[in-house]
Amino acid sequence: MTTRTHPSGTATPWEELVTSALLGTDRRPPSPEAVPPGKEPPLALLDAAAVETLRRRAGLRPAAAPADRPAAAPHDPRPEPPAAARRRLAQLLADRAGAAGAGGRRGTAPDLTELLPQWLAAAGERGYRAPAPALPALLDAARARTDLRPLALAFAGPRGLWLARLNPEWRFALRGGSGSSAVPSPDDGPAVRRLWEEGLFAERVALLSALRAHDAESARALLASTWPTERAEDRLMFLDSLRTGLTGADEPFLEQALADRSRNVRATAAELLSALPRSALAARMAARAASCVALDHSGGAGPVIAVEAPHECDALMQRDGVVPTAPSGRGERSWWFGQLVEAAPLSTWPARLGGRTPHDIVALPVSDDWADELHAAWCRAAVRQHDAPWSRALLGSPSAPPSTGPGTTSPAERSKLLATLPDAERACWVADFIAAHGLSEAFQLLGVCAVPWAEPLGRAVVDALDIARDAGSYPWSFSGVMGLAERCLDPSEAARLEILTATPDEPEDASPGAGGYWSEAFQRLVSTLRLRATMHAELA
Repeated sequence: MTTRTHPSGTATPWEELVTSALLGTDRRPPSPEAVPPGKEPPLALLDAAAVETLRRRAGLRPAAAPADRPAAAPHDPRPEPPAAARRRLAQLLADRAGAAGAGGRRGTAPDLTELLPQWLAAAGERGYRAPAPALPALLDAARARTDLRPLALAFAGPRGLWLARLNPEWRFALRGGSGSSAVPSPDDGPAVRRLWEEGLFAERVALLSALRAHDAESARALLASTWPTERAEDRLMFLDSLRTGLTGADEPFLEQALADRSRNVRATAAELLSALPRSALAARMAARAASCVALDHSGGAGPVIAVEAPHECDALMQRDGVVPTAPSGRGERSWWFGQLVEAAPLSTWPARLGGRTPHDIVALPVSDDWADELHAAWCRAAVRQHDAPWSRALLGSPSAPPSTGPGTTSPAERSKLLATLPDAERACWVADFIAAHGLSEAFQLLGVCAVPWAEPLGRAVVDALDIARDAGSYPWSFSGVMGLAERCLDPSEAARLEILTATPDEPEDASPGAGGYWSEAFQRLVSTLRLRATMHAELA
């Protein structure tokens, strides 16, 4: 076989062909040697590209065989999913390159890409392991989508980590995988020590978590044994793993970490200590914050919370995690004050403010425009300390206008506060919020509700979508909520939604084509819910 060549005798460079194809033959004509007489440049370019592609493939040389064959993949005792579920996984992985998350997408077919996380979560809950033939596609999917990685790597298990060592493109798994199936028994001291000293970072994190669940004191001792020699980013990740099961027994180790040479490690240690209401750091922060807040009875209209922010950020405050430099546009004193209140135990305030309940405290007026700063710090404290009574007080009534909420007007902050409430209460609060204010303010709130949505929440979402549909509202502005509904509604709702799949009569002021869009969207919602029900049945 012959190839087109330059006068120098070398084949037409691949890069030149690619450049011509990207820019167009009008702007970047192929070299004259690549264009035979009488042939159009675009066709000549395609011929040259075909020849060059074949030449490049034929010219590949096999890699040298490694001196040592890889060790056999470790055993994973978990069972494989049933055959129907394995076929479904293959279908979902094959479709992962589809138009995921494309706002306003048309058609009635389910978005399989968005169902893959649910399938992986359900398979993990049932204790299945990934079928060996699916591992390459599973790792490719996790490489392309960071949101899939925790579920995909847990499902892949030790065989996934074994395979990732053989392909540089899957290197991410070696630092982000759970590796939990490869963790030795906590009672096997030599094996634990060997894995801690020689294992990959992901395996060491999994080992620390498993050992901590079994014997927290031994886990802390293991971590302390190599702490000074760990890299700063690894110390930070190890410290972050202590969030699960955090207790007062962790306080001495965290107090030592306050003197760490890494600022991020010091800040994380301070945050964890402040989440322990009985810790010495929490007591120090409580004293500092309480000295800044008092009740003022001098006015005739009742008590007012008076605030006197700190005038300096001394070395002891900085050691306890207070960042001295305020962000651009933020006053230093308010910045320091907010950090003190955020780190102080919420139990400080009833005693400091006349024995009042959280609800009564949040309702008190605050002098000199300090209310927003104080309430925002209380919101962060309630989230950090997982304090449901304070979260309820700061959220207020779901029927109240969002701009007049007692604690925060930020949807992001409200979402964090809601996450501290029990699942059923959270769903009811968001359902009442949607009933009062519609969907425009509720998108972030829906994201923190347990899946599948409880019946009151699912009904509130569907009713709000139905109202928007009947009003002829601009349909594409609801595509995000519709996408959430496809993933989060209870599959049993499919039959009830069938009536909404018909094309509605469009009001005169409706957006053009709105009726057809709404019909397609509800058809897609129903078909997705039915497919989700089938997926769960296959896994069972």
